[in-house]
Amino acid sequence: MSATIGRRQFAWRQPSILPGFAPSLTITLVWLGVIVVGPLAVMLWFTAGLGWHGFFSILSRPRVLGDLWVSVWTAFAASAVNAVFGLLVAWVLTRYEFPGRRFADALVDLPFALPTAVAGIALSTLYAPNGWIGSLLAPLGIKIAFTPAGIVVAMMFISLPFIVRTVQPIIEDLEYEQEEAAHLMGATGAEIFRRIIFPAILPALLTGFALAFARALGEYGSIIFIAGNKPMVSEILPLLIMAQLDQFDYQGATAIGTLMLFVSFVLLLAINLLQAWVRRRHGG
Repeated sequence: MSATIGRRQFAWRQPSILPGFAPSLTITLVWLGVIVVGPLAVMLWFTAGLGWHGFFSILSRPRVLGDLWVSVWTAFAASAVNAVFGLLVAWVLTRYEFPGRRFADALVDLPFALPTAVAGIALSTLYAPNGWIGSLLAPLGIKIAFTPAGIVVAMMFISLPFIVRTVQPIIEDLEYEQEEAAHLMGATGAEIFRRIIFPAILPALLTGFALAFARALGEYGSIIFIAGNKPMVSEILPLLIMAQLDQFDYQGATAIGTLMLFVSFVLLLAINLLQAWVRRRHGG
């Protein structure tokens, strides 16, 4: 017993390139407080000055509710589409060797580095009625730019890397032996994917979906150029916040920002609970 305690004390006192527990914890809490908690606390403080009546009177405005619905459903649609095609992209980049694979892999990270305003201008030019893609869709009666569909396209562009980069490491770690054994036992490709592969990557896919949804919900720069910005039709909540700030309505802007914070928190919490349930069910 004494030898075990001695080993634990020795391990605790071993030199490390990082500071000890107390300094590390202090630095972590202070940094999170300054960078994350501080700005959110200030926003909540300004919102509290409205009182419950003033807060809900702002949020119950038709334009706020309409823009909230536009932001939520477009972000959900973009994340759902990216969950499907992002999984496909991650699978191809991981399981297949082909010319230009490294270049294609680098393209996935392009939305991370590209300024959102540049992305918005490029997308609006591409999908405008006289753009390369818009001119092909216009004779079919399909309009992307300056419609809610343009919002979805912009959100898909900026949120795709979150799906691919979250799922890709899980696919790389999958064991081929299980797939080969299932194949030798007569399982079809669809059964192997449904019973072996998909349960293993589902938690990561849900995490990527949550990250993509949160990123799309708060996007501003790339959307305003292609959305059309018609209130309650193709206007997102971040643009409404900017409109409130232009009118010097700081309390209205903070109230809407608090609403976005609450919606994001609830949805992310729901996704995390679902992810934990999936892990427990599949023994992860």
